[in-house]
Amino acid sequence: MSDAEAVLDRAKTTGALTLGEFKLSSGKTGSYYFDGRLLTLDPEGANRVALALLPILKKCDAEAIAGPTLGADPIVASVAVLSYQCGRPIPGLIVRMEAKKHGTRRLIEGPVRKGSRVAVVDDTVTTGGNLLKAIEAIERAGCVVVKVLCVLDRREGGSEEIKRRGYDFAALLEADERGQITAVS
Repeated sequence: MSDAEAVLDRAKTTGALTLGEFKLSSGKTGSYYFDGRLLTLDPEGANRVALALLPILKKCDAEAIAGPTLGADPIVASVAVLSYQCGRPIPGLIVRMEAKKHGTRRLIEGPVRKGSRVAVVDDTVTTGGNLLKAIEAIERAGCVVVKVLCVLDRREGGSEEIKRRGYDFAALLEADERGQITAVS
């Protein structure tokens, strides 16, 4: 079983991926519902996601992993911890939707280093809006985005837009036009 297949299996086991008929926030009806936090806040699920992402991060020589709050928070944390345990520490960065209005007024939390090679991640991509905002913040901080990742690509235009803008994109899982979810090899 590949790392991505193990993630898919755990998503089903935790109830993060539920099949059936669901009304979505867009008003559309979908044949599945994915709650990434049920997967990434589960100890085994978090570990499986981090194990699947680490080889990708190593291959693109990422020096940090970042993502938009809230969906990316547990992914970033689990990757940071597991990377340390594996002997190749990759610090985590969390991108706020807007800068704090007090204290340091940061938009990005964590050890941001200008010039760092950063992978940007989220639990899902639909339109790509949250990932694109995070990418913009990371680049404004003087970092280079070397990879854009997600656990589930809903295949509703977001990944295509990210690629159109010139970013290298990868997903662990993806949906097809019938709503079938498969592991990406």
